[in-house]
Amino acid sequence: MNNDGLQRIKAAGLKLTPQRRAVYEVMMQLRHATVEDIIEGVQSRNKEVTVSTIYRILDSFCSANILSFIYHPDTGKCYFDITVAEHHHLFDGQSIEDYADPELSQLIREYLERKHLPTDEIGKIQVQVTLKKNV
Repeated sequence: MNNDGLQRIKAAGLKLTPQRRAVYEVMMQLRHATVEDIIEGVQSRNKEVTVSTIYRILDSFCSANILSFIYHPDTGKCYFDITVAEHHHLFDGQSIEDYADPELSQLIREYLERKHLPTDEIGKIQVQVTLKKNV
């Protein structure tokens, strides 16, 4: 596990257990993953880690802003995302790509300000772009 991940877990006030380490390492590898993908990845490393433990860890990681949660518009599946900083997503069939664009986020904030919406209450802006499938 990289030092950044270790610091993120400790800064959240969570003890670095072998189970939390395994979940975080699987997420670092997968970047975007369904709960089924995470369970498979963790249990391939350590069969002793139960499904309920993995769910509790994922919930605590989302509450602590170590992971975020996204919905894939084409598949209808929910994914955990290792990148919690403000960024956008490009959906291309089954794949999900991160797209960091501070200028786009700023344009949206400025647009919302012009519409008199309380932009100081915005925590993060995420745009989802679904690419056309070639048929």
